[in-house]
Amino acid sequence: MPKAERVQSAAASPADGTSGVDRLLAEMSLREKVGQLNQRLYGWQAVERAPRGGFRLTGLARAELDRWGGLGALYGLFRADAWSGRSWADGIRPEERAEVAAYVQDEVALAGRHGIGVLLTEEAPHGHQALGGTLLPTNLSVACGWDPVLLREAAAAVAAELAASGVHLALVSCLDLLRDPRWGRAEECFGEDPLLAAELTAAVVSGMQGGGRSIGKDGVAVVVKHLAAQGEAVGGRNGQSAVIGFRDLHELHLPAVRAAVDAGALGFMAAYNDIDGVPCCANRDLLTGYLRGVCGFDGIVMSDGLAVDRLAAATGDKTTAAVAALGAGVDLSLWDESFSLLEAAATDPRVVQLIDTACRRILVLKQRMGLLSTSGQAAAGKTTGTGGDTLSTARERLAPAARTTDRLSARLARRSLVLLHNRQGLLPLSPEMLTRVVLMGPNARDATAMLGDYVPPLPDGAATGVDLALRKALPNTEVVCPSGIPSALDLHGADAVILLLGGTSHRPYGEQFAANGAIAGAATVATAGEGVDLADVSLPGGQDNLVAAVRERARCPVIAVVVAGRPHVLTTVRDNTDAILWAGYPGPHGGAAITEALLGLSEPTGRLPFTAPSHAGAVPVRYNDRHPAGDVYRDAPEPVLFPFGFGLRYRPVRFEKCTAEVDRSTVRVSVEAVSTTDGDDTEAIVPLFGHLTGGSVLPRQRELLAFRRVTVPGGGRTTVAWELPAERCFAEGATGRARTDLYVADLQHTIRPYGARPSAAPAATPLSDT
Repeated sequence: MPKAERVQSAAASPADGTSGVDRLLAEMSLREKVGQLNQRLYGWQAVERAPRGGFRLTGLARAELDRWGGLGALYGLFRADAWSGRSWADGIRPEERAEVAAYVQDEVALAGRHGIGVLLTEEAPHGHQALGGTLLPTNLSVACGWDPVLLREAAAAVAAELAASGVHLALVSCLDLLRDPRWGRAEECFGEDPLLAAELTAAVVSGMQGGGRSIGKDGVAVVVKHLAAQGEAVGGRNGQSAVIGFRDLHELHLPAVRAAVDAGALGFMAAYNDIDGVPCCANRDLLTGYLRGVCGFDGIVMSDGLAVDRLAAATGDKTTAAVAALGAGVDLSLWDESFSLLEAAATDPRVVQLIDTACRRILVLKQRMGLLSTSGQAAAGKTTGTGGDTLSTARERLAPAARTTDRLSARLARRSLVLLHNRQGLLPLSPEMLTRVVLMGPNARDATAMLGDYVPPLPDGAATGVDLALRKALPNTEVVCPSGIPSALDLHGADAVILLLGGTSHRPYGEQFAANGAIAGAATVATAGEGVDLADVSLPGGQDNLVAAVRERARCPVIAVVVAGRPHVLTTVRDNTDAILWAGYPGPHGGAAITEALLGLSEPTGRLPFTAPSHAGAVPVRYNDRHPAGDVYRDAPEPVLFPFGFGLRYRPVRFEKCTAEVDRSTVRVSVEAVSTTDGDDTEAIVPLFGHLTGGSVLPRQRELLAFRRVTVPGGGRTTVAWELPAERCFAEGATGRARTDLYVADLQHTIRPYGARPSAAPAATPLSDT
């Protein structure tokens, strides 16, 4: 166990800046430097319970320490899931995390000559993937709320859990765009729009790290992933080629990268895919030219798991693969053998210089995280990163952090719901009018379907399905859950039928996994998630047949709730139901949030962050494509079922008085949001779209120029104002004849560049009365 009870702050920085790093680097041997660039171990295989209590290093971990005289980073020490095999029966429990982290740091620091600690890396795409880790809704669901402010608060709470556990690096999906719903990892995306993704990415980084990389005792460093264009992979096939030009790469996939750098991100993860044949892990133009040269990034680049080893298919062997990745700008590998072979390539002075550069970046980060000894001796027990607290205090910090995360997760769940269809204002339902409700569908009783991929096993009662939540909310109503296709008798006397449709990313224990954790072979349960790409995005398992059968036999309203990690074709659902609520993967509070929305205890105010297709063969289709998709396919003349940004609500909010002023560098736009009902305040998402013409490139159909989530007083109005850079609002290469049509809901306003001849168009034109 730890040899010292006091632990050092994760934000500690030696007073002499980086000069201490340079002195340390000069004292290190080549092998010690190469060791700092390696992250070969699966963390759950690094420690085990000792026979007489406590923990000890495994032989595998001890051999790695002896080989390098330390460790660069250790991945997944606390990871628990079906891939790792760790569960509540044998995994590291929440109250044990700080103790185990301190023990590992002691052993690593004492194993080398320089007392260097190890970076502890954990998965946290929507909460810490560890026993007791508190989960948020997945990114695609969070994006439905269009609320960077709330996401930043939730990200800070997750970071506080990680920091109290001794973690330094959080791996967080932020950069991928949902460009093809066939991709199994669609749930990890903040939707299909670059601006929305960039705003939410910045919120995650600033929330987890603190403003200006302050970190503090409750923050961790963020490694944002995946760089870049992984969502563009041909056919939605995970990790395969992104067939994309320079302009679309920069306009669509790199804005979130720039936003992460500007927010202070300390790490990036290079993706599996190639762009125009060049693997991202070997793409110097991307990792060094753009990321460091253009954006000014000065942190570390980590490869995705085993991605460097994959380069051997191009370079011929793993040693040259390592040199290719190192030369491109990768500093830290993940599980690869390749980086462990770099000593053999160090006969080349250029390789030696590259090793020094990467090692220095790792050491600078470790210095920031308090992992370098200031005395030159092993700082035993001082490097857990638990904020200068005692181990007992660190454990005490974990519980309130988890409670905060849980509370914010519930708020995010409520904001993630999108009302897609509501015939004759059926929703919300009146509880006093419900004597019998039939609840059915594949997700009717399944709380795990609400959670998404990259989740740990939850303790009993930590997540509630819709069946239990509905029974709790309707104690005087009979709620029945028949299975399969219902008979007329099953539906007899029902006041409403609620269908819980969609899919799941749940990975059961006993599933077969690839070496990087993706599902290998046929998934036994999951219909989405990493390794579960689909050729057909229709609802799985014959659910359309279920919907049609229920519609035929039911003599009451039929409501569909879609729990899913990707856009599915919902055409049959729309045509055969009276209401549709999109829930995505709303997290452990999803059952309660869905129930509240159905019964009017809360209002679904979300908007889709993706385009919902009407036909499986029409994908991919995106709102910001350059050509319209309508009337192209003879068998699917209208391929869009619900457009990007779509969302209904219970209490109408209309928009009035859209105005804009243009000067040389700025465009100022304002619009008024008006609540048409008295009573409580209501929240509204206000997106500003543009169609930019008169430039040197073919315009996109629409582009999101800005958005805001606002509170509108009951029966009152709120002015929403933006001050935007002019270059965002006009086409590339815009001439004096250029124009941009601005759209806010049913309002249109035309602007022209500063100094151009005035437009003859009216200031604001209503498009409809909705």
